[in-house]
Amino acid sequence: MDRTADEDLKAGHRAAPSPAAAPEAAPPTAPPADGPQRLLLLVGLVVAALNLRPAVTSLGSLLKEVRADLGMSGTVAGLLTAVPSLCFALFGLAAPRLARRYGPAGVVCGGMAAIAVGLSLRPFLGGVPGFLALSALALAGIAIGNVLMPVVVKRWFPDRVGPVTGLYSMGVSGGAAIAPATAVPLAEALGDSWRAGLAAWAVLAAVAALLWVVITVRSRTGGTAAPAPGQAPQAPRTSITRSPTAWALGIFFGVQATQAYIAMGWMPAIFRDAGVSASTAGVLLTVTMVMGVPFSFVLPRLAARMSQQGGLAVALAACGLVGYAGLWLAPAGGAWVWAVLLGASNSSFPLALTMIGMRAGTGAGVVRLSAFVQSVGYLVSIPGPLLVGWLNETTGGWNAPLALMAALMVPQIIAGVLAGRNRTVEDEL
Repeated sequence: MDRTADEDLKAGHRAAPSPAAAPEAAPPTAPPADGPQRLLLLVGLVVAALNLRPAVTSLGSLLKEVRADLGMSGTVAGLLTAVPSLCFALFGLAAPRLARRYGPAGVVCGGMAAIAVGLSLRPFLGGVPGFLALSALALAGIAIGNVLMPVVVKRWFPDRVGPVTGLYSMGVSGGAAIAPATAVPLAEALGDSWRAGLAAWAVLAAVAALLWVVITVRSRTGGTAAPAPGQAPQAPRTSITRSPTAWALGIFFGVQATQAYIAMGWMPAIFRDAGVSASTAGVLLTVTMVMGVPFSFVLPRLAARMSQQGGLAVALAACGLVGYAGLWLAPAGGAWVWAVLLGASNSSFPLALTMIGMRAGTGAGVVRLSAFVQSVGYLVSIPGPLLVGWLNETTGGWNAPLALMAALMVPQIIAGVLAGRNRTVEDEL
């Protein structure tokens, strides 16, 4: 076992829970899969992860065309950028219950199918209301994946939590990066149609759904050594809302999600209003997103080796502050530098995912903590994109929105330091 995995396990079992808070069943993790089974699960995780951002990031590069064709106001467009957070918060709460009933693999499969249906139909049905409704369907599938991916990692790869979390995070970042760079060229290649360009991403989701059908069948026949539905142990009965660490991690997750979705939804518009071409603006957003790939590989391993992760949260936020200052002073002149710095700052996402695994000592604890943190976090992130759209439309510029984004770094730093302390929610409950 490598050093990262060893320290992951030590962190997970550092202190035994009190008898009152003890789990009621056997250990939550399945025996680690090996050979072809492990490879199938890894491929499934990566392909699913690739689908967890294109529904959002592909839209940013084409948002002006979508607004013009559908007649969206700036406020409604701001609402569209806030819909992901709302859906992730609401539908994420249902994921643990669905996973207990149907098994995590089956629920992830259903989530991928929802993404495929939503993305394939949203550009063509019902104008603005239909676009919003079908976006919500796709985002519901993404919400399920957001919550259950850390659970799948903890259950099927208990001996490789850090490395597999990094691999999954790289998939999320890769999907987020590819979509905005290819959105405009893809739309042009498909008849200069933003509708076809957005719908094309349903193909990747359909592939993921088919792959997870195979994983689901194998898990139910024992082929992936997965725990049977309904056999996961009970977590401590005390409400997780009593854990200060859970709240700190939820706020940290929420503020970093706010920054990420503002960037995904509005960063191309900021560059385009500064005189950057549409295709270049999309590439700049890709640069921001692709920065998450190497950071997703490094951060989980580095965080697992540290007793406290607050210093990492501070360093990433500092990159964001410099990036926003650059967008204020010279948005076009230093565009590539600001894109890189904001990409580093947005890599708080894999750090948050890693801390979810480290701040819970059992698989059941990870289920509860993941659902709570992501639901609270995405609720916290809802006002940000709306405020950016409103401020831009009201002031006619980007200075006020950029000031808001920079100010949000303060609570992100505070929450990151608190969430990074060396403890588990089971200790606190």
